[in-house]
Amino acid sequence: MRRKQRRFSTFSLSFLDIMSCGFGAVALIFLIIKHGSDHEIEIEAENLSAEVNLLQEEVEFGQEHLVQARNTLDTTSDELAQTQGLARRILEQIEEVKGNIAEVDSVDEQEDIKRLRDKLKKLEQAKKNLEKENKKLGNNVRKYIGDGDRQYLTGLRLGGNRILILLDASASMLGDELIKIIRARNMSSRIKRQTEKWRRAVNTVSWLTAQLPPDSRYQIYTFNTSFRAAIAGTEDRWLNVDDRDQLDQAIKELNEIVPENGTSLERVFNAIHAMTPLPDNIILITDGLPTQGMKPPRGSTISGRNRRNLFKSAVKVLPKNIPVNIILAPMEGDPFAASEFWKLAMQTQGSFLAPSRDWP
Repeated sequence: MRRKQRRFSTFSLSFLDIMSCGFGAVALIFLIIKHGSDHEIEIEAENLSAEVNLLQEEVEFGQEHLVQARNTLDTTSDELAQTQGLARRILEQIEEVKGNIAEVDSVDEQEDIKRLRDKLKKLEQAKKNLEKENKKLGNNVRKYIGDGDRQYLTGLRLGGNRILILLDASASMLGDELIKIIRARNMSSRIKRQTEKWRRAVNTVSWLTAQLPPDSRYQIYTFNTSFRAAIAGTEDRWLNVDDRDQLDQAIKELNEIVPENGTSLERVFNAIHAMTPLPDNIILITDGLPTQGMKPPRGSTISGRNRRNLFKSAVKVLPKNIPVNIILAPMEGDPFAASEFWKLAMQTQGSFLAPSRDWP
């Protein structure tokens, strides 16, 4: 018997097949959806990275310009402070000018005129005082004030272009009498410098330097058994009289010297030959004849005759044709001193003076 042919129907599939097809479709859809999502996220991430990089560049550019802006701000602040200070000073000057204008434009003109006249009178009085002072000083390069009357002393020659002052600084310059000299020799240096006779000698040099011609040159030597310049290191050099500070320094150095030892005229006269050019005027301040020559004496005492012989030996080495002006402060026990020094002054066409004790 012919079997009947079965019909196909969709509902004839088994339940498992249907579920498998459904899960397959779901899986396929899931894979399609996932792939598309990753692609979009990747594209979006790339776009965001580009924007971040751009923002970073803008931030860096802004920071650079921020530093420049701060520097510009600091410079502007400094300029502003300077400008403000300048403006303040200008305002002060304006106020000062206004004050001067107000003073000039004073209402009381008579009072202003009176004040100016009083000032003029004071100036005229000051001028008269200066003229009187100049008359007193004459041509003196420096001022010297003493206690004695010096106007009667007119015979001393103070001229010349190169004037050499020789000051005796031996122990005999401590006093006029032997007993005073012996007593002073045992005292301190401070007391020796303050003895009356030595002060007169230093004051004599101070007075002489005040009378020197302003356009001349000078040198001051002190001597005992040796010699030295008043200003150390200026030996054999001529100093300018118009250098007042240097002249004052020389007198100041003399005030520090302590009289001591014997007297050697021959040694200091020999030293004159080393001066170039030679002096044209010598002023010798001493109190007696020398006690030694170029060498120390053999004994501790010396006679008046031997002192005179030493003086004659010293005169022989003295340069010729130079006037020697002598200021003698005689002491006891040296009877030949006045006559010998007077002869030297006459032979050289100089002058000889024995001033009173109140001079200068």
